[in-house]
Amino acid sequence: MVVDRAELEPAAALFRSLGDPARLVILQRLAAGAARVVDLTAGLGLAQSTVSKHLACLQGCGLVSLRPVGRASMFALARPELAGLLGAAETIPAATGNAVALCPTYGTAAQRGTPPGTGHP
Repeated sequence: MVVDRAELEPAAALFRSLGDPARLVILQRLAAGAARVVDLTAGLGLAQSTVSKHLACLQGCGLVSLRPVGRASMFALARPELAGLLGAAETIPAATGNAVALCPTYGTAAQRGTPPGTGHP
């Protein structure tokens, strides 16, 4: 079977949009229910500018919706399917023995610039 890479670009873009831990934590919080920026800032320990920047990204990707409520704005998951994807993102690493976290290209050591298995740069 030949796979057309162009057909996979939207899925690849989705995974890139989820590639930041701050965006993931925001989405996890929104999976529990709609929230204002101030709620996300206080509950997640992120700066208001960080939350706003990531919400704008997620909204631009069509993953988060915005609903005005008085002077505030409520953010929510735009797609309920995201909750299942987020759940899988939590269970798959455990099922693989956290192999993704140890991956020399995409794992946590690679993100810090630390060679795998050395514990230092």
